[in-house]
Amino acid sequence: MEYSARNQLKGKITSVELGAVMANIKIEVTEPNVITAVITKESAERLGLKEGDDVAAIIKSTEVIVGK
Repeated sequence: MEYSARNQLKGKITSVELGAVMANIKIEVTEPNVITAVITKESAERLGLKEGDDVAAIIKSTEVIVGK
């Protein structure tokens, strides 16, 4: 399956909880071991980002699409 989305986190389902309308799917992520973030130059400078820094990649989205 191919998508145009840059970052795809691959993993294995560890839990499936089915509700009346929604399902809660827990996925243990194993890949990729590198993700790409595109941010403004201003943000990079404000944070003082440089190689070797420890950071958190925070993914903001209204959806997670599950493919199989």
